[in-house]
Amino acid sequence: MSISARTVKYILHFKNPSGTSRGILKTKETWFLMLQENDKIGIGETGLFRGLSYDDVSNYSEKIAWTCQNIHLGLDVLLEKLTHFPSIQFGLEQAFLSLKSQTPFELFPTKFTNGKDAIEINGLIWMGDKAFMKSQIKEKLEQGFSCIKMKIGAIDFDTELELLAAIRKEYTANEIVLRVDANGAFKPHEALEKLEKLSKFDIHSIEQPIQQGQIEEMAALCAKTPVPIALDEELIGVFSTQKRHQLLAAIQPQFIILKPSLLGGFANSLEWITLAEQNNCDWWITSALESNVGLNAIAQFTYHLKNPLPQGLGTGSLFTNNFESPLEISDGKLHYNTTKNWNFNL
Repeated sequence: MSISARTVKYILHFKNPSGTSRGILKTKETWFLMLQENDKIGIGETGLFRGLSYDDVSNYSEKIAWTCQNIHLGLDVLLEKLTHFPSIQFGLEQAFLSLKSQTPFELFPTKFTNGKDAIEINGLIWMGDKAFMKSQIKEKLEQGFSCIKMKIGAIDFDTELELLAAIRKEYTANEIVLRVDANGAFKPHEALEKLEKLSKFDIHSIEQPIQQGQIEEMAALCAKTPVPIALDEELIGVFSTQKRHQLLAAIQPQFIILKPSLLGGFANSLEWITLAEQNNCDWWITSALESNVGLNAIAQFTYHLKNPLPQGLGTGSLFTNNFESPLEISDGKLHYNTTKNWNFNL
């Protein structure tokens, strides 16, 4: 019997409106790709991120429908034809892995999925006023996180420095690792000065200090920065191996951040990792506001790569209508609780 496919659109609702330098997020739309072959099913999430994904285009839903209609072409052919639709590539990879797996949600069987090991993650501090951000920091520290990532660039920079200073007054760099994410909020002419101010607080890294696409300016920053720079948005929409290599060789960043939903799934993420390591560049993996279905796939993929750095995998708890799953966060780590079951009903 041949494989059949269908998709379901689903709207995720934030528990609290979440602030980024792109504005306030209240909902997040996503699609689920459902495969069936005989009595087996495969499930994948195509994690489109409006305003950020390369494939945030008007014909997106039509492209998903086309994918279902042409599922007979097989994974390799479809991935090649969907180069400019990285979120659909990601959903396809998951769905085919899921179809072949013993259970739909165990894509990479490891000690993580057996509940015998966990993934260290960073605690994410969303943008907001000073009181809101301060309360989040207090909460993350009480929850046992040893790595905190603070989004900056939306409120007054001096206020953000005050928040970082308050953390460092109580915790050394050995006790709490501090990451910041500017989401491209700094102007090139001011970025180095701001990085020098940030460096006083033993910052582990800063994600995307200036907007993507300014290759010369980013390269100059990476050469002079007192704070290690991690490329994030800079990687989006760079599809060929040659252009990826040229980008990393030109900029020479200290880190890259891999978001499988935005980069075309696991195979493309692995290519970025190979190229990064050839350029003496370290990396970590981050989710991009997927439901627990996509987060689960990314977490399992991440664990089997054995990267020792804290990963960015803690977003599943942001939504009111997420799917019940074995994923849970405790002591600053993402765990797979084998006593909990999936409740995925669409």
